[in-house]
Amino acid sequence: MVSYMHKKLILSDFFMSKTNIYAGVILCIMFVLLISSAWNDSAIMDELAHIPAGYSYIAKQDYRLNPEHPPLFKDLSGLFIFIFAHPNFPTNTDAWNRYLNGQWDQGSAFLYGAGNNPDRIVFWGRLPIMLLAMLFGGLLYWYIKKRYSSKIALLTLFFFAFSPTFLAHSRFVTTDLAAAFGFFIGIIGLVTLLEKPTLKHIFLAGLLLGIAQLLKFSLVLLFPIYGIITLVWIWVERPYWKGVIRFPFFALQMLGKLAVVFAVAFVAIIAVYSYHVIHYPAVSIKPGGVPWTKEELTRIVKLPEPERTQKMTDVPLSQMRDTVYILSSFAGGPDPEDITCDPKSGVSLGRHLRCLTEFTIWATDKPMLRPLAQYLLGVQMVVQRASGGNTTYFLGEVSAGGWIYYFPVLYALKETLAFHILTLTALLFAFWRILKGEKSFGAFRRWIHENIFEFISIFFILFYWAYSIKSPLNIGVRHVLPTFPFIYFLVSREIHRWLSYMEQAAPETWWEWLVLLYKRYIASIPKYIFIWTMLFWIFASAIYTFPAYLSYFNELTGGSSNGYMYAVDSNYDWGQDLIRLQKYVRDHRVQHIALDYFGGGSPGYYLKDRVEGWGSAKGQPHGYFAISATFLEGAYGKPVAGFIRNPQDEYEWLKPFRPIDRAGESILIYKLP
Repeated sequence: MVSYMHKKLILSDFFMSKTNIYAGVILCIMFVLLISSAWNDSAIMDELAHIPAGYSYIAKQDYRLNPEHPPLFKDLSGLFIFIFAHPNFPTNTDAWNRYLNGQWDQGSAFLYGAGNNPDRIVFWGRLPIMLLAMLFGGLLYWYIKKRYSSKIALLTLFFFAFSPTFLAHSRFVTTDLAAAFGFFIGIIGLVTLLEKPTLKHIFLAGLLLGIAQLLKFSLVLLFPIYGIITLVWIWVERPYWKGVIRFPFFALQMLGKLAVVFAVAFVAIIAVYSYHVIHYPAVSIKPGGVPWTKEELTRIVKLPEPERTQKMTDVPLSQMRDTVYILSSFAGGPDPEDITCDPKSGVSLGRHLRCLTEFTIWATDKPMLRPLAQYLLGVQMVVQRASGGNTTYFLGEVSAGGWIYYFPVLYALKETLAFHILTLTALLFAFWRILKGEKSFGAFRRWIHENIFEFISIFFILFYWAYSIKSPLNIGVRHVLPTFPFIYFLVSREIHRWLSYMEQAAPETWWEWLVLLYKRYIASIPKYIFIWTMLFWIFASAIYTFPAYLSYFNELTGGSSNGYMYAVDSNYDWGQDLIRLQKYVRDHRVQHIALDYFGGGSPGYYLKDRVEGWGSAKGQPHGYFAISATFLEGAYGKPVAGFIRNPQDEYEWLKPFRPIDRAGESILIYKLP
């Protein structure tokens, strides 16, 4: 009875807390902005692959689609579609039965060619992603409040909820919000493990790490992060474990517990993947009932194109067939001599990575190892994709090799200017505090011990940004989104320190009391006016930008309408405005429009016989012409880094004209003579 009453009082205090009420209001406003701004967004490019994949995992227990991303966030989307949309999923298509990872074609067939209502499917697929954003915001607030204070937590939540980048990417069936959530829960698990390494917390950390790995493959970075931070923690704990014997014992104990965490994580990964390969054929069967072997499939992938693709497509679909083909070029290609796993072979380290591929292929037909093989396939696909880069437009140039300044510039242009001003204020105050404080290894060690979450936040931001800047895969500021919540927290923590900072010691005389009251309530007024002005600016930006959060660029570019001149793709134009183009055509009674569209929507489905697919090589059309900003800037940008563009694709004939209007922000509309 006492326990029940105690829990009831705790719940009552939680719901009656002013800051908790404010946090609830902020999250409610965020949810309204998310669901209402996404209402008329057509399917974006990546949703064309993720939505059918997620539904097939739930309805078919088959992982043949979209293996380059883990299943968990797609499962959420697929589950809601399965329960609420009841769609028809076509399984008689070549994309499902014959093509190698035919996710894009299957997505088109599922959304637009099977008699389904695509808008209904997209809505129910997106809803759980929005709910995950609410959970993320609530967890962020709860954890910061628990460790620090309600004011810091509330300010952190405010930055999260009204960030145009989070508002943009919390509405789509993509991995970006999931990745940010995964890194946050993974780091919570690490902090819990370090501070209280009990058996309960070891398993909790392992479970959170495993869940994180099931959200996006970039979260594999948590493994080295866990290792590095654990070694740092052992170092900072050394003064508390005096003695030649006690400290090594403690160090070995911590490393052993870390090994258990990793083991628990892999058990979680394999358990989830086991469900997803139940109906995914392990091997391909010939007409006579004989299975295709790894060696036979390897001989096919060595053939020149297009013979290779044709022959591989003729092989019945299976996990082994798909893995052999998808990883046919990984780390130098197949290993017929079996030397990549031999440490004495003398081959390069990069070539040795092929050993992992050979194991992955070998494991595809082993019942107990198939889930692990499917997970490893995804990891290697991400490594392969990252090393290959991505052709995109940025600051007047088109390149597949990337730019080292890509993410810093986009972060500066796509987060609100007000938040950058607050960040600069926080940095200046932090440097001032550091200059005034004690500077020694001992002091640094003590600071880490007392502020482990702050230290990990700083380390993670630096580590992840260094990794991202080095990568040539420049397809959007969304790829550094996982660092944003930690930046919001650090800025909030420092702003709170700045507002509450007092140099004067505890007052002893009435005069000192007057001085203290003056500093606290009078002299600090300009600080509060400044902070509230910045917060209002951030909130006003979120309201003013509605509903075009994906296309948001701050005042440094002249606003969102100019953003496509700086960067496109998922920074500005992902195909989200096709339904708005449909409205424009209907409202302006346009009978025919030529369209060059980038995205996951179907122009034929929304515009029927009024639309004609177009490209630069077809020459200048007459009448209305619309083009996605991604294709326009890709045609106009200067090719660099060895990128060669066909002159017929440069839209030279369009350059003398100016758009007369737009559908949303991302589709430019022309009226040509």
